[in-house]
Amino acid sequence: MMNTEEVAFLTDFLKTPKQIAIVPHRNPDGDALGSSLALYHVLKQLNHVVKVIAPNEFPEFISWLPGADQVIVFEKNYDECAAFLQGSDLVFTLDFNALHRAGDQMGSYLEKLRKPFVMIDHHQMPDNYAKITVSNTSFGSTCELLYQFIETLNLKHLIDVHAATCIYTGIVTDSGSFKYVKTTGNTHRVVAELINKGVDNPKVHSQLFNTASYNQLQLLGRALQHLTVLGDHSTAYTFLSQTDLDEFHYQKGDTEGIVNYGLSIKGINLAAIFIENKEEGIIKISFRSEGDFDVNDFARSYFNGGGHINAAGGKSFDSLKDTILKFETVLKEINKQ
Repeated sequence: MMNTEEVAFLTDFLKTPKQIAIVPHRNPDGDALGSSLALYHVLKQLNHVVKVIAPNEFPEFISWLPGADQVIVFEKNYDECAAFLQGSDLVFTLDFNALHRAGDQMGSYLEKLRKPFVMIDHHQMPDNYAKITVSNTSFGSTCELLYQFIETLNLKHLIDVHAATCIYTGIVTDSGSFKYVKTTGNTHRVVAELINKGVDNPKVHSQLFNTASYNQLQLLGRALQHLTVLGDHSTAYTFLSQTDLDEFHYQKGDTEGIVNYGLSIKGINLAAIFIENKEEGIIKISFRSEGDFDVNDFARSYFNGGGHINAAGGKSFDSLKDTILKFETVLKEINKQ
């Protein structure tokens, strides 16, 4: 966490109204948008001028979050976003630790922005762009880390039901509904306090997991049809081509969580999904693992990505077929070692 000087700086800085920008990573998930909006609600109560600036659109399943309708999208509103960032006294970056994670367009802009940054993140190997870096990989979510950050600044009384709902959502999504290894006793203590602040936890789970469309379920079915098991490597993977996505009218967020189905197979400790994106000219990849297989290192070494030990992402500029072939080849080479 922060040292004494950093706590003193932020405490003094936040005493008087400032202009503050909050930025989640590109393709924000529940933890990224939840932490950003939670901080937004807290800082608004201190009379700061605050905007959450998302690099691109976020998926429908988190669009109900309190304050989501106030988020502005950099890739759609460049002039407005650039003007606000230029006028900001401080920029928070939440749930990412390298500016390129904001995407090519916004990442390049942020790298040239001469403003003080505060990073709050739980991923491995943070870059050093921030004036204050709050980075701790022992936390299962940035939202849980943000809760401690707010507590450290003696601002916990400003976590209202809106901020609490956003924090709870991020913890739920990044913990796999409390089943991942980094779910600790402290996680549950924080959740208890959030529920006591008025979070309607059954409603949150319903909004997150019970709003699938027919096409989304058909897309899941197609991914399960493509599921391949490599028993010698304790691995399962699937893929979705651009044709698959188009057939079922893909919407942002429709593929969320599909990668986890591979891990539900007995004896599998590594799962992957490869998703073709013709518009961007890349294959987007998600990796999940159980036990000691470090998908963060795997993604960084072979697929231009990174993340956590047991959950990471990557990308490939090869074709879908060649990307999958590379994946299988790399696994064979690793298992020979």
